[in-house]
Amino acid sequence: MGASLLRLHFHDCFVTGCDASVLLDDRANFTGEKTAFPNNNSLRGFNLIDEIKFQVERSCPGVVSCADILAVAARDGVVALHGPSWSVSLGRRDSTTANLTAANSQLPGPSSSLNGLINSFSSKGFTASELVALSGTYKKKFGAHTIGKARCRTFRTRLYNDANINASYATHLRERCPRTGPTGDNNLSPLDSSPTTFNNGYFTDLKASGDCSTLISNFSTTDPQTLKSELTAPTLLCFSTILLTLWLRCLRCLP
Repeated sequence: MGASLLRLHFHDCFVTGCDASVLLDDRANFTGEKTAFPNNNSLRGFNLIDEIKFQVERSCPGVVSCADILAVAARDGVVALHGPSWSVSLGRRDSTTANLTAANSQLPGPSSSLNGLINSFSSKGFTASELVALSGTYKKKFGAHTIGKARCRTFRTRLYNDANINASYATHLRERCPRTGPTGDNNLSPLDSSPTTFNNGYFTDLKASGDCSTLISNFSTTDPQTLKSELTAPTLLCFSTILLTLWLRCLRCLP
């Protein structure tokens, strides 16, 4: 659940800021962000945040926002998986509306290309180098690659149509992910060799061409020099420090 909470927090912040808009259900005057393509049948943790909010309201009614709860839960989820801790500034206000259009157009999705990812994060003020570092943290096809798992349906197309994936690893994945759905759609595959531990395993696996996500193929075949130049020894050895610095900047600078 730690990876899911981190991803949920990121998907909240990346669209209209860290305002808990991603938690809102559809209303008569707006459609929520839960049905956006990168979110639909993908984000998890909503019920847990609801339960935390319920318990907080019992002790301290009308004070703590859902946005703050989500920020703290994401931090604690990372810590529970042996990742770094950080101070969470409080005082966020909850949004009363959501932006489905922005969620669809701005969030990185399962089929995003390398150029698409670079452009998406460039619009938020991040360089390609910083994108590589952040790709070790955030889940799914661009994220929490250091923690979490991917559903078969998110990488099936690449698995059966891209000859550049490591052959032995592709064979292993195909045992979990049949060629056609819906059979096996929700079967899970780890994003790196240590999916429940926050570490640099994603990067070391990526260099060995063993990762199942679309991102590995983008980095390894579309632009191999980007990967080779950015996965330096300092990045691997100081992963937590580098990641934490970028993550905090990410949460501060997003609109």
